[in-house]
Order: sequence, then C-alpha cells, then structure tokens
Amino acid sequence: MIVIRDRERRGHTKISWLDSHHTFSFGGFHDSNNMGFGALRVINDDRVAPGGGFGQHSHRDMEIITYVLEGALEHNDSLGNGSVIVPGDVQRMSAGTGITHSEFNASKSEPVHFLQLWIIPETQGIAPSYEQKHFPPGERQGQLRLIGDRSGAQGAVTIHQDVRLYAGQFTQNDSLIHEITNGHRAWLHVARGNLRLNGQELREGDGAAITDEPQIYLETDHQAEVLLFELV
Repeated sequence: MIVIRDRERRGHTKISWLDSHHTFSFGGFHDSNNMGFGALRVINDDRVAPGGGFGQHSHRDMEIITYVLEGALEHNDSLGNGSVIVPGDVQRMSAGTGITHSEFNASKSEPVHFLQLWIIPETQGIAPSYEQKHFPPGERQGQLRLIGDRSGAQGAVTIHQDVRLYAGQFTQNDSLIHEITNGHRAWLHVARGNLRLNGQELREGDGAAITDEPQIYLETDHQAEVLLFELV
C-alpha cells in the first residue's frame, strides 16, 4: 500500500531569513495524524537566506541528519566540530545526552537549500557524536545509494536505529526497481523534481508512506532527487 503525503499539506514557517516546510508536526505546526513515520520524526525542507541561520541551540536523544541540495551550510557544535556542508555531503549528529550547535548559511550572497531529518534513536542516553561523509553525484545518479545505515555499511554514515537511508538522482527516462528490505516499510521523499512511484505521480515536496510492498518502481520523464527511508 502506498499513501501519498501531498506537499500542500505540509506545515510552513516563513520569517525574514527562513522559508521552511515541515512534512511532519514540528514547532508551531501540529498535525495529530502526521507525527512521524516509525522512527522517522522530522523532514524539514529549509531555505536559508544569505547570512541567515540558526544560532546556538541544544538537542538530546535524536539522530539529526543534514542533506544539502544547493549552496553551503556552516556547522559548529559543542564537540568542537566545525565544517561546511555542500551538495553530496551527509552530516549525522547524534545528540545523545546533549549537544549544542549552530547552522548558518556559509554564503553572504547565495541562499542555501537543505533537508534536515530527525530519527529517534533506538537507545537513549548515548554519547554525542558527529560524522560527515561525501557521496559524489556519480554514486547517486540513476540509482539509490545507501548513505545512512545502522552499521555504516558501504561507507554510509552510522545511524543509531534500524534504518537504511538512500539518496538518488534521476534524469529523463531513468527508471529502477528497488527491493524493500524484508520486514521493513519505507518512506519516499521527493527533494527535487517529479517522478512516478509504482505509477503514481509525485512532485517536489511530496512524500509517500510505503507498507506491505516488497519492491518499488521509480521512473521519471524529467529530473528528480529523492531520499528513501527503510524502517521497521
């Protein structure tokens, strides 16, 4: 079964430097029917204006993954990490017992567009940790590349939860069949572009809850970039 989460049903926060859409309940947006999908708690689609950003703030007991689509995002945290995240990078921050960080657009002239994903960890109270890896476009083109995994398989970042996170980029006439891990369900998020999921049209910002489907079929007549989460 596939249930589409239409992009128009997302929450929306817009202030001077931030334009953000929330797939699930977040901040001032509350939808009791959309509090997450299994351990997947947040998908925020954020656009931050030049020079704007989130000042120092704290988290705990959450796996926070950042995936940049355009531009560059500057990160600093209480563990002493400082980095700039660009397209192709995947950042994983395990908040655990507590971590403080900031996120700012690294450019004074260009906006940054990124997805921030929150996954509830399988164990609370772990030590905070940080990881960042780069996945070249060629590894994601026309296929789903594993970028996050419980064991860090295939060079993916390590997520402290039974989840497999894939990223894919597709151009005109690309198609693929993906087998869903046995015993798992899945969530597909269309980060950019348009494509079809098992024949159903999806647009940028749409999501799809996939249950009791042994495989999915993706195809596009345009261009698209997607994230796929497999969860118990």
